[in-house]
Parts: sequence; structure tokens; C-alpha cells
Amino acid sequence: MSDSPAGRLQALFEGHRLTPTQRRIAHSMVRRAGDVPFLSSVELAELAGVSQPSVTRFAVALGFDGYPALRKHLRESMPAAAEEPSGHNEYQQAVLAEIENLRHLAGLLADPAPVERAGRLLAGSRPLLVLGLRAASSQARGFAYFAAKVHPDVRLLDEGGSMLTDRVDAAVRAGATALLCFALPRHPKEVVEALEYARGAGLTVVTVAESAFAPVAAHSDLLIPAAVGTGLAFDTACAPMLLGRVLLEAMADELPDAQARLEEFDTKAAARGLFVE
Repeated sequence: MSDSPAGRLQALFEGHRLTPTQRRIAHSMVRRAGDVPFLSSVELAELAGVSQPSVTRFAVALGFDGYPALRKHLRESMPAAAEEPSGHNEYQQAVLAEIENLRHLAGLLADPAPVERAGRLLAGSRPLLVLGLRAASSQARGFAYFAAKVHPDVRLLDEGGSMLTDRVDAAVRAGATALLCFALPRHPKEVVEALEYARGAGLTVVTVAESAFAPVAAHSDLLIPAAVGTGLAFDTACAPMLLGRVLLEAMADELPDAQARLEEFDTKAAARGLFVE
């Protein structure tokens, strides 16, 4: 990260789970990094378009007693600057943070044993359940889309409600032995409940989450972490998506007919003119 005022602010925010309103405050601070140490809570609230109490709660979320303590910290740690902050802007900071997340994932994959174990579990489950609700639904849907090309029976669970446990029960009756869960912040209560139910039904739960300390960890048999980016108003999930593709590869390696299925699909797709050449 840059040592500019904006970079120092970004470093202060990293690692804290902020609400969308609090992230809006953080973004406003990054944009006006040179002025922030001298703004009152009312002025910062007006700048961010939020209430003054929201600014106070934001400071507490960062670990300070209140906004005065946060401002004192900023004045002591950041030099005054009249000009626009130098270095990377907030969009670049977000990209650089994601690159760092991918580097961390690459380091984690130096030991392939957890991913290989996950691949065996997923390949051996017929049917295979893939769970992802709310923010994680796109991760689950993407995995299920590609997995269905090599796995004979993939069942996507991307909607909560009372039907979710019914679908888990139906899959268990059909022979399912494993469930893959994509769990991203903010963690819906029903995801935790679904995993608890799935394990109670005898399923082995493999989870992709942002941290080994995520709320779903206690309800997972195998959790592989992949950090999310928190530099923008909404989390970015490049590392979880890539880990999902890695798990697809590991699963396909355990399916003896995976390549034949892919070739069959390509042949049919060509015959149907499915894709633009």
C-alpha cells in the first residue's frame, strides 16, 4: 500500500468489518484524505451524506472510543496536506488489495492436500449439493454451472427459506454425501443453520469462506479460506471465485469420465451452433 494519506487511511480500514454506511464514510475520508484530520464529526457526516451518530459508530467500529479519538490518531499519524492525496486512488487500492489476497491464496495452495481432499469429497457425492445465499449466491451458481459439465448430478441451493432443508433431505435420500458451501460476509443466519442441518443429516461440509474464523467454521468439516476485498462499498471476491475454480479442477481430476463429458458437450454444442465462432 502507498504511504500517502489515502494509503494510510486504507490501511487503517483494512481488516475491519464495516457496514455499507460505514464504508461510505471510509470512502469519503479516502477521497479527502488530506483534509480528514481537521474535519469535525458533523463536517464528515455532511461530506459522506450520513448522520453524525453514524460517524461516531464508525469510529468505534475502528476500535476508538469515539470520533475525537479517531481524529486525534489521524492528526498524529498523517501529515497535513493541502493538495490532493498522492499515490494510488481508492480504486487502485482496491485492486492492489485483491492482488494481495490472490498472493495469499497462492501461498495457501502450496500445500495442495486440503484442495485434493475436497476434490475427492465433491467427486464422490452423487448428487453434489452446492450452497450459497445472498452475497455468495453468484459464487455457488458459477461453481454449479461448470461442475454440471463434468459431474453427473449437481444441485444448486441459492435460495433460503423452508424449502432449503427439504432439498437437503431429498439429496440425502438420493445418496448425497457432501455439500460445498460458499460463505461470504455478511453471513446470513440461515447459512449457519443450513450447514448445521446438513451435517446433522450426515453430509460432509466443505466450505469456502473469507477466514478460518468465519461464523460457518464451526459447522464445516473442511474449510479453505480465501480473503475478500473490503476496500469498496461492496465486498470483492476474486480469491473465493478463483478458489472455486481450483476446487472444480481438483474435483474433475477425481472424475474418470470428466474429459469424456467435456468432449461430448463440445461436440453437441458445435452441432447446435451454440456459440459464436
